[in-house]
Formats: sequence, C-alpha cells, structure tokens
Amino acid sequence: MKKLVISLLFVMQVFCAWAQETASVQGKVVDSKSQKPLENVVATLQSTNQTALTNAEGVFIFENAPAGNEAIVVSSAGYVSQTFTLEIVAGQPLDLGVVSLDEDITSEQQLSLITITDNDLGDDNSGSENTAGLLQASRDTYQQAAAFNWGQARFRIRGLDNEYGTTMINGVVMNKLYDGRPQWSNWGGLNDATRNQEFTMGSAPSDYTFGSILGTQEINTRASIFRPGARISFSGTNTNYNWRAMATYASGMNANGWAYVVSGSRRWAVEGNFEGTDYSANSLFMSIEKKINDSHSINFTGIYAQNSRGKNSPNTKEVNDLAGEKYNSYWGYQDGKKRNSRDKDVEEPILMLSHFWEINEKNSLNTNVAYQFGKIGNSRLDFQNAPNPDPTYYRNLPSFFTSTYDDAGNYVGDQEPYVTNAANATFLTNRQINWDALYAANKNTSNGRSAYVLYEDRTDDKTLTANSILHSQLSDNITLNGGVTYKHVKSHNFQNLLDLLGGQFFEDFDNFYTGDFSQPDLNNPNRTVGVGDTYGYNYNLFANTISAFTQFRFSYKKVDFYLAQEFSRSDYQREGLYRNGLYANNSFGKSAKANFENYGFKGGLTYKIDGRNMLVFNGVRMTKAPTLRNTFPNARLNNNIVDGLGSEIISSVDASYVIRTPKLKARLTGFYSTIQNSTETSFFFGEGVFDGSDSADSNAFVAETVTGINKQMMGGELGIEYQITSTIKVMGSAAIGQYTYTNNPNVSINNDALAALTTNGDGTDVILNPNTTVDFGHAYLKDYKLPGTPQQAFSLGAEYRDPKFWWVGANANYLANNYMDISALLRTSNFFENPAAPGTTFDDATTARARQLLKQEKFDSFTLVNLSGGKSWRIGQNTVGVFANVNNVFDVVYKTGGFEQARNANFQQLNQDVSSGTPSFGPKYFYGYGRTYFLNLYINF
Repeated sequence: MKKLVISLLFVMQVFCAWAQETASVQGKVVDSKSQKPLENVVATLQSTNQTALTNAEGVFIFENAPAGNEAIVVSSAGYVSQTFTLEIVAGQPLDLGVVSLDEDITSEQQLSLITITDNDLGDDNSGSENTAGLLQASRDTYQQAAAFNWGQARFRIRGLDNEYGTTMINGVVMNKLYDGRPQWSNWGGLNDATRNQEFTMGSAPSDYTFGSILGTQEINTRASIFRPGARISFSGTNTNYNWRAMATYASGMNANGWAYVVSGSRRWAVEGNFEGTDYSANSLFMSIEKKINDSHSINFTGIYAQNSRGKNSPNTKEVNDLAGEKYNSYWGYQDGKKRNSRDKDVEEPILMLSHFWEINEKNSLNTNVAYQFGKIGNSRLDFQNAPNPDPTYYRNLPSFFTSTYDDAGNYVGDQEPYVTNAANATFLTNRQINWDALYAANKNTSNGRSAYVLYEDRTDDKTLTANSILHSQLSDNITLNGGVTYKHVKSHNFQNLLDLLGGQFFEDFDNFYTGDFSQPDLNNPNRTVGVGDTYGYNYNLFANTISAFTQFRFSYKKVDFYLAQEFSRSDYQREGLYRNGLYANNSFGKSAKANFENYGFKGGLTYKIDGRNMLVFNGVRMTKAPTLRNTFPNARLNNNIVDGLGSEIISSVDASYVIRTPKLKARLTGFYSTIQNSTETSFFFGEGVFDGSDSADSNAFVAETVTGINKQMMGGELGIEYQITSTIKVMGSAAIGQYTYTNNPNVSINNDALAALTTNGDGTDVILNPNTTVDFGHAYLKDYKLPGTPQQAFSLGAEYRDPKFWWVGANANYLANNYMDISALLRTSNFFENPAAPGTTFDDATTARARQLLKQEKFDSFTLVNLSGGKSWRIGQNTVGVFANVNNVFDVVYKTGGFEQARNANFQQLNQDVSSGTPSFGPKYFYGYGRTYFLNLYINF
C-alpha cells in the first residue's frame, strides 16, 4: 500500500510538472479578402512538429504547447504561410487572435508552367523527365526557383532524373514501371483538382512511402479536404498551347456525409511556340466521398486527361544555321494546313477507390485500389523502297556534299561538282515534309501498295494497384508509418497503322532483309495491312511488384529523428505475339522471368537549436530494380534479357541548416549521392561499327546497352527570403553541383543483321546465328559530366505585395555548366579499330586528335529575366483576379540540351566528318523557348 501511494504521488508530481511547463495556444484563421474562416489549415509547432487542424470555424488549438520561445507556422494550400514567434508562459493560455492568410501567387504561377521541349530519341516518355522540378514546387524558396525560374532551362534538382522521385495520388505511386517516370499528362490541365499536395525533399521522410533520393510528391484528391466553392479561369499563352479554359466546383461535406468535387479543362493551340506543334487536350476530374460514420469514409476518384500534341525536332548546327532555332522538321503543309508527322497522344484514365478508417484517436488506415488503362501513341512516317521523307535526312543537306572524301582519304568537298550540288541541296528549297508528294507516290504504285504510311508506336497499359498505409501514434513521442503495395502491369506494345496516305494497303515486311528474315511474323508471312491493323512488332510486357515499408519517427523537444526500412520484389516477363524472322526461335511466346529483390534503409535527425534554427541530416542506402525498358534491350524483336542485369545501388547523404523567422527564412544544404550499376539502352544506325572488308558490312542499325554505369552527384543548395517591409520581399537561390560519371561501364551492341548470316555463304542453307550481341568492352566515361541539366544555377528576385491586393515580382537567373549527352560507343577501344583490317588501328589515330574529337561539349551559360504580377478584387462574396508573367524578357536564345550522333562510330569517319567543317552527323540540339507570356483571368465564388 505504501508503494502504491508513493507511485501515485510520483505520477501526480510528473503530471503537475508537465502541466506547469506547458500551456494551451489557439488562433482563428481567415481568408484575408473574404474574412471567412478557413477549415483544414495546418498549424505546426516547429520545436515539436505537433500539428493542429482548424475546424469549421477556422480555429486551431494546441492543448499542450511547450513553454519558452516557440515558432508556429500556419499554412494551407493556395495561401502564403505565416510564421509567428511566441513567448509561451507555462500554465497560461495564449490566444493568437485572428490570423489572416493571403492568396499564394505561386498557385497561379503553377498554372503557367511550361512543358519543356521533348527529347524524342526513343519516342517514349523520356521528355517528361524534365518536368520533375517543375511540378514539385513547394513553398521552399529554393524549390520555387527550381520550378518557376530554372525549370524552363531543364534544370534538374541535384542532377537527378525524376525516376528517382516518387509521385503519388492518394498514396498510390504513379511512376511507370516501364521507365520509372510519372506520366504528368495523365492529370494535366487539372491544376485546381491537384493543388492539395505534400512534398518532401531528397530522402526526407514521407508518411506515405519509403521514397527515393529526389523526394516525394503526394497529391490528395479526397473530396472532403477541398475548400467549398467554385472557380472558373481562362488563360492565354504562347508556350506549348495558346488557350486554356478551366472550371472547378467543390461542395464541401454536407449534413448527410457526402462531398464531391468536379473539374474540367480544355487546352488547345493550332501551333505552339515551335513550328508545327499543334496541341489539343481535354481533362475531366471527379471525386466523391461518403462519410459512413466517424470511423469510416469511402472516396472515389476518377481522372480522364486526353492529350495530343505535335512534337518538335532536335537539329544539328547546320540545320539551325539555315532554318533557325525554332525550325521543326516533323511537319509539312497539306491542303494549306500544317500537319505534324510526329504526334504524341496520351489517354490513360485513372479510377481509384479509397477507404479511410480512423481506428481510434491514435491509429488510422488508408486502403486504396487503383486501376489505370488506356493508350500512349507516338506517330511517325514509315516507308518501303522509297526515298526518306525527312527533309533533314543527311542526303538532303548541303553537308552531304561538302563533307565528302575520296577513297584515298583526300578532302574533295570544296571541289566541283560537290560545291554545285551543295548549293542545290534539296533542303535549301524543301525544308518541310512534302505530304502531297507522299500521296502522289502512293497513288502511282503499280498495285495500290503504299510506299509511305503514317503509323504509331503504341503502348496500351493496364495497371492494377492495391495498397494500405498505416499511421499509428505509438506514444507521445513515437509515430509509426507503414505500408504494403502490390502492382500488376500488362503492357501491350505494337505498331498501329494510322493512315495509308492515299494507298490501298501496306506490306508487312522489313525491306532491309530478304526471305524469311524480312518477315515480322513467320506465323503470318507476307501480310498486307490497312488502317487500324497491327504490324512490324507486337508483344506484351508483364510486371508484378510487391513492396512494404515501415518508418518510425521520434520527436522530442530538442531532437527529432527517424528510421525507415523497405523491401520489394519485382518480376518482369516478355511475351512475343509475333515470330520474328530474324529471331525465329527467340521471339514468339514468353521469355524467362527477370526477378529482382531490393531493400532500403534510411534515417535522419533534426537538431532544434531553438524555435527558429535547426540542423537537419538525412541518409539513405537502397537498391532499385531496373526498369522494364532497360531489362529487355531489344523487346520489339526478341526475348533477350540484358546479360548479368542487376539492381542499382543508391546512396545519399545531405545536411542542412534551416532558419525560420517571421522575416527571414533560409535553407542551406550540402548533398552527396551515388548511383551504381545503372543500365541504359538506345537505338541508332552506326557506320564503321563492325569488322568487314566491305564498308557496308561494318554498318548496321543497332541496339546499344551500357551496363554497370556509376554516377556521382554532389553540391550545395541555398534558398533565402527576407521580408524587408510588410510589402517588400527579396529572394535568392543558388545551386552549385558537380555531376559526373565515376567509372568506365561496359558497352554491348545488338546487331540484328548477324541473325541473318548463313553458314554456307550462298544463302541457300539458312541457319540463324544465335549470337547477335557483340561485347565492345569498356566505354571510357570516367570524369565526363552527366548531361541534361545546368550544374550551376543562381536566382535573385524581389516581390512587392500591396495591401490593396495587387503585386508585382521580378527575378534574374544565371544558368551554367550544361553538357552534351555523349555517345558511349565512341569511347570504346573499337573507335580506333579499322573495320577494313580487323585487329589494326587507323594510322592517323593519335591520342591528341582523339581527345579533340571526343571532348564533351559544354553549352554556353545564359541569363534569363522573368516578370510577374497580379491583381484581385473582392466583388460581393466573389473574388476576381488576374495573373500575368513574362519569361525570358530579353528573348535570349539558349540550348537546353543535346546529344552526339553515334553514326560515325570510328575514328576515321568522325575525324573526316568534323574536319570537313560542315559535318553531316554533328550533334543535335534542343533549344529553350524565347520570350513567352502567360495571362490568366479567374473568378472564385
């Protein structure tokens, strides 16, 4: 009994001490214009990471806020965050009174984000990688600069492709298993419906997933969290589209427990910023929630976003000098209208059912089932036994003649008749696709056969995802997040014939080969096909992944830390629906399965110096399965799996100093990341690749696979903003990085022509060569720079926000150290070998000249100036506003990227081409937009 009394006294003493060291803090949050209370606004105590949500009256309450100096951040989607520094006295309640939140201009800025020029090398989703930073803009000053100011120059945060970030809708990962990247156009044009987002930077913890090293983006479409009301907007721009109309309505939760949100938009352009780039997109969104009781709610989300846009071509310096940086070779006039031969069409609806279970005050479970289906098509011209219709085909350009050498290796391009032929080159008078000529050629064939057709590389995916995410408050200081996910993908890939261009039928064969070798499907040889038919290649890819993660967060007055773990298992398989003539025994039916097991461990610590200053540390070690794209290097033709394929090994650490005060907010971060054992695939036509006495024997269309690639990304980030007065704010951001290859990976080439070799030499006794892959050994890439992003970026800006609800801002941005995407094949020992005399090198192949030829091109640095402004008015209960910005005010011309052509695959051919002064196969470049504008008018009611 005595022990029990002592124990009770001890507990009461602790409770009293806790009561004396804490106090309650509350406030009421309203919209600064309407003065209406705002529901579901998040208030956060920085020292403890405690959060509180405002109720229907806009009130939040912290029952036990720690005594002492404390910072409270009040934030909500679509509003500017407010930070308050308080002196909390133990045992004394504190009322902040009314907190007014201003409309966040970045929510309007986000609507103006442009779509960066696509890299159409593979006609897949590669171009979307450049929007990673664009759509991951939070209220962090640095991330805003990366999105709104540097994104137009293809800036990548920490040099990372967005397959190293995780994008989710309601906790369901939207990254594609084919290439690891999200397909942003699946919810494009639905900005109002996707505004409720949570972000993490780098490997910092997320409540929904283990994540990776670029960060996570969670889009929440639960109907009840949308602020009730309607919004209509209309926009004009000169970027990838010209006009956009959008409308959204959110009902809020009614007395019967129902809430719904509907949104729709239309975007279109006859011609976008680049020549011949048409655009048409329609998007619809619906979210319906039924609150069954206080514990259970069910939400259905449906997203339909159809998008069709004309692509623009990368071009060589020669083409740009002749036709300008906005030249696009993919289009031509037909009946007086511009018609693009390369459209990308995306139509992949998303259906998602979510169950929210509040098990008790400390535990909740969110379960989702999502199904996505639809199609992605990339169109282009196909032709048989006819001239190449591409106006920039190398034989149509002046350089085809001025880069000529005779058989003895002497330059003759400056002599007749080459000079005359160059002056009369086809491109000089016919710079676009001649659609009328294609129709005429098809009508003049002897039997109605089309020599030219328009087809699309088509992907029809069906993706089923199911997951559950647990949130559990284990104690006052410990939180558990965990989840399990299963995903199944069936991806049907095929060529779909779109237009016979005036002909009656098209023959399904490969005109580069003869006999059985020319047949795409030996099970149905000598086929003729029409519009809507499948031909050329036809196969399925299957993928199954299952993953689980746990994450423990520990929160104390001075220190927060977390530990997280993940395990996943993936299996991939190809099923050939055609029996290809080149791979008769290795194309039809199912391949072996590729299996991968992966793990991840990460942790981090936040040391709170005081309520305003913090030190943050994060570290991760994980493995990542290769993508489907990089697993089957020649999936269109055979069942081969990359030999020795393994998972990537990813490591990353970062350290930050963060300060948040009512006037000053800043983050300084240093980071170091490595990615090891990467695999990359590409396709091109190479000359002088293989041994052979006849130069034609050394030429081939090849699939290149580079394995064992190691990369290193290191650098620093700075974002700082200072509120000089209540109306004037200045911002500065900087990114300084060094992103390099750190080893010499291995290169192998798959040459389909080897499959057509015969054993007896006369072509009568055909035996397929089973070994079509040639190992070229190491590519000497070590210390070359990673391409695709400026490695240095700086921004300085200022903003004036008037109390009468108008504002204006300006910023200047300097971007530098962007590098060419280099060819691995050119940096193998094969580059020096003479294919006409196997085992020997070229006589004139010196180390000094090779260094000149293989030096990585560094693009010029440039400065972009952007202006933005807006005004809003309160009219009765409604808000009317206008937003406008002008990017690249001084119309600076700049390169955003480029790649080397590997067609000249040996020293002699590349040296001759470059030495001519007018190379036929020089690098191809992408350019950024010139001066662009965006104007948006909207009404909220």
